[in-house]
Amino acid sequence: MSVHLRRGLAFALFAALGVAAPFVLTGQGPVRAGTDGRVEHIEISARPIRTFRIGSVETRFGPLEFAGGLELTSSSGDLGALSALRFLTPGKDFIGVADTGFWFFGTIARSADGRPTGIDNFRMQQMYDRAGTMSGRKWQVDAEGLAVKDGVATVGFERDHRIAQFRIEPDGMKPAIRDLDFLVPVRELRQNRGFETVAHAHPHGQHEGGLVIVSEKSLDKQGNIFAAVIEGPNKGIFTVRRNGEFDITDGAFLPNGDLLLLERSFSMATGVKMRLRRIYGESIAKGSIADGPVLFEADMTYQIDNMEGLDVWTRADGAQMVSLISDDNHSILQRNLYLEFVLHDEAEPQSAKAP
Repeated sequence: MSVHLRRGLAFALFAALGVAAPFVLTGQGPVRAGTDGRVEHIEISARPIRTFRIGSVETRFGPLEFAGGLELTSSSGDLGALSALRFLTPGKDFIGVADTGFWFFGTIARSADGRPTGIDNFRMQQMYDRAGTMSGRKWQVDAEGLAVKDGVATVGFERDHRIAQFRIEPDGMKPAIRDLDFLVPVRELRQNRGFETVAHAHPHGQHEGGLVIVSEKSLDKQGNIFAAVIEGPNKGIFTVRRNGEFDITDGAFLPNGDLLLLERSFSMATGVKMRLRRIYGESIAKGSIADGPVLFEADMTYQIDNMEGLDVWTRADGAQMVSLISDDNHSILQRNLYLEFVLHDEAEPQSAKAP
């Protein structure tokens, strides 16, 4: 996330409160947890979010049905800056990256009816930089995107643009095992607008589980967003059509081969918005402009913040689930949120109210 957006969020929120901003966010964030390479266990307090639209009992929003959420806090100042999350077991154990250069791990606790109730066994560990050393310099470890497959975590970094792979070792992550060629010329990547989406395509789709990356807002001459298939049978650069003033913050493939993108916009006038867009799988091809419909858009009348991370998973009853997390930028004015939705077939009828 860009420093300008971080600052804008702070000033906009203070302006809404009618007070002067007492500080300017630098985007550096604290670097404390596990600075010696150790894994730090952090106690998380979770307040349930029972309704998604503020002041409404609606549960259905287009093809999305709100299934529960959490506002996460901790006495530890290390909780925050959560940029990407992937489940290691569906809806339960997860791994993630923070853009201050940390890994995080944990388990979603659930009630008898399956709603999220808290985070268990949450821990953080500082990442290794390109040189294989622990670094507190954000520009070296600005982790934004994450994919997992076969015990390997693939991470997208911006500022020091790279796609790096690590063995998943929850008891202590080690330095990267390799860097991947991301195909897009470095000169085309903007400093704070690099690869926010790192996702494996569906194993039985046209890309046969290949690795796809999408930048946040590195634009070509036509104003489209640079992306690439960097592993698999269809390697090559493509772009994603930019739709309005939204930037891409994460993405994951759906079982039908389409790519679900999480997008965010910000303005001083309207504040933060989030959007989910389905990119047709067949439009993801070398030299093409990928595109697809908007599924849902939310503004600050909903329980959202700076939504940065997304994953899709299948519930035990077969429901297609979408999980989102927010990046609080270590600001007292923002929140760490975890939200869950059921993604319905768009042809299904909607039930407007909760029972």
